[in-house]
This record gives sequence, C-alpha cells and structure tokens, in this order.
Amino acid sequence: MKKGYIVLIVIIVAILAIFFWFKGTYNGMVKMSEAVSAQWSNVENQYQRRIDLIPNLVNTVKGYASHEEQTLIDVVNARAQATKTQINFDQLDEATLQKLNRTQGELSSALSRLMAISESYPDLKANQNFMELQAQLEGTENRIAVERRKFNESVRNYNADIRQFPKNIIAGMFGFTPKPYFEANEGAAQAPKVEF
Repeated sequence: MKKGYIVLIVIIVAILAIFFWFKGTYNGMVKMSEAVSAQWSNVENQYQRRIDLIPNLVNTVKGYASHEEQTLIDVVNARAQATKTQINFDQLDEATLQKLNRTQGELSSALSRLMAISESYPDLKANQNFMELQAQLEGTENRIAVERRKFNESVRNYNADIRQFPKNIIAGMFGFTPKPYFEANEGAAQAPKVEF
C-alpha cells in the first residue's frame, strides 16, 4: 500500500513540475513579447514626435524661403505619407517593417533637404525658433536611433528565446512567431559623396 502512495506522489510531483515549467515558459514568452511590443511603442512615439515637429519647422522656413516651395511640398508630402503608415504590432513582419523604413527614410531625406536650405538663408539660420526646432529635430533623430537599437535588442532576446528547444514547441503551439529587426535603409552602408 505504501508503494502505491509513493508512486502516486511521484506522479503528482512530476505532473506539477511539468505544469509549472510549462506555465513559466509560456508566461516568460508573454513577458518577452510584451517587452518587444512596449519597445515598438517607444519607436512609434519618437516617430510621432518627429512628425509633430515638422509643421512648425515648415512654417518657420516658409517665412524665409518662400521660393523653396518644392522642398516644402516634398516635406509635407513625406510627412503625410509617414502619418498614413500605421503598423499594428500584432501584424509586424518583414514587409511592413520595410514599408515603414521606406516612408520614414523618405521623410528623413526630405527633412535633410529642408535643413540644407538654411545654409542659403543666413536670416533663417539665425532665427531662434528655427534653431530650437532644428535642435529638437536632431534630438529626436538621436532618440529614434536609440529606440530602434533597443527594439532590436528586445527582438533578439525574444527571437532567441522562442527558438530554443523545447520552448520552440510551446511557441509554435501558442503562435509566438519571430519578429523582424530594423535594418539600415538601402544605401546606408555607402558614404555620401562630397564634392567641393
């Protein structure tokens, strides 16, 4: 009779150990997925901050460089396109991330052209409002880079975790799929051509 109790206790302990391991593994994956999601929100917040700065910047430049209208239109159009590009984190995949990179890259390019205009207009370059907006924009660009790096770190940790055996079995059972990384835009590896 004692052997029966011992066997029963061993079976119960084994079942509980498997249950708690399963529960811990699943909950760990949920926490890591949420960390990636939170970091994604931080990236989006910085993109939104940049988008919010653009109207003030365009209006400031407009007062000094009205005949640079095409550049201003390009910035406004790039901003509109970037604003339209909304990505749901649950549907984040390589294609949607590339689309976001493309629209944000176009916005960055248009903003670079806008900033270059200031070199031709000393009064604009000396304008306190323009200088403050330029500093905020530069700070935002740095924040975007930091948040993207943190996002990639979160994705790396999450992807590595869900691919490890036997966690990959649980990940497959519950739909935990790898998330894509931010990658440099095309041509970013090449140094810009500078001519004097």
